[in-house]
Amino acid sequence: MFSKTLTYVKAMWCFNCFGFFKRRNPQKDKPAAIYNSNLSRELLLDDDDDFDDERSFCNDEVTSTTSGDDSEEQNRPKRSEDILVFRVENGMICRQFPVKETDKVFRTEDEDGNKMINEYVREYKIGSGSYGKVSLHRSLADGKHYAIKAFHKSHLRKLRVGPSETAMTDVLREVFIMKMIQHPNIVNLIEVIDDPESDHFYMVLEYVEDKWVCEGSGRACSLGEEIARRYLRDIVSGLMYLHAHNIVHGDIKPDNLLITRHGTVKIGDFSVSQAFEDDNDVLRRSPGTPVFTAPECILGLTYRGKASDTWAVGITLYCMILGEYPFLGDTLQDTYDRIVNNPIVLPNDLNPRLKNLIEGLLSKDPSQRMTLADVAADSWVIGNDGPIPEFPCWCKRKNLERKDSDES
Repeated sequence: MFSKTLTYVKAMWCFNCFGFFKRRNPQKDKPAAIYNSNLSRELLLDDDDDFDDERSFCNDEVTSTTSGDDSEEQNRPKRSEDILVFRVENGMICRQFPVKETDKVFRTEDEDGNKMINEYVREYKIGSGSYGKVSLHRSLADGKHYAIKAFHKSHLRKLRVGPSETAMTDVLREVFIMKMIQHPNIVNLIEVIDDPESDHFYMVLEYVEDKWVCEGSGRACSLGEEIARRYLRDIVSGLMYLHAHNIVHGDIKPDNLLITRHGTVKIGDFSVSQAFEDDNDVLRRSPGTPVFTAPECILGLTYRGKASDTWAVGITLYCMILGEYPFLGDTLQDTYDRIVNNPIVLPNDLNPRLKNLIEGLLSKDPSQRMTLADVAADSWVIGNDGPIPEFPCWCKRKNLERKDSDES
């Protein structure tokens, strides 16, 4: 089953018509007052998939309260999985080169006793997540280093992340989304290894050497304006590309912003990302990181995905400039209360243009919040570097090529 949904397709074109929508179970709705608040600081700074079921705005099921209203059924958004599978199987992707797909896995050792996965020699573990681990590997084919995310399919199928979903759903969605996109400020998916006869499943990713960690100790660990400006421009460029393809990242934060040895920021970890149809970016599930959560995600049953991503960019910029988190509380409930109620406090000696930018990004009202287009045009962001370069989207290029071919 897993392999069939990851069938190789040839890159043709892509449209802004991906869709992702979570369903709710009204019986599970709970008021904010009974959230589980006894969570450690580490959990407040990490993604909160593990306690989705205790947050009223994170439920996954919609139970119809009517008895077969045809118009309501027609207006219900399509399931993200159906849309993503359709797009992948029909080659509606935006990449110069398709992701390599391998249906055989050979777990061996090299002459020095190092573990190998097909052509990739394992060097050491570089990270881990809720679903699997990430290790650094070197390819014997080209000598380059790659980061490989390893999963056990049996574990993914057993691990529930919602009333009707398992971790397999999240991993498949991450793979589908990464197979559709390619941008210099987004970590690139190189290969998917899925052997129907094996329980092992691998994502071979571009290896990015470093990342900046917000230690939360104040300006002593801040980056300074020049570096923060350069990093922000990369983040905005990559995120604007995602939004243009109707993809919401859902967990923008320093931990998911990798930095190459040349100082380029690349957005990674699409494990909670969601896609949607047209401009309908209304979402119901917010499984990101608590301290980066937008106020509307806490207050309402639905929220706008693009605006919530933009809020997270504002929190990230605050961290880069001031070296701490603006609304971090001692408990989950305290953190959410601060996000919703506390004003943003900035030092008096902060650059006025930068202060205006942070305040615009962290507007509590999403309708008044700066958009990414506003950020790209901001005078502080432009600085001496000029406008953020527009990446030549491969789907647009293919469409132009097809148009020229048709006219000739």
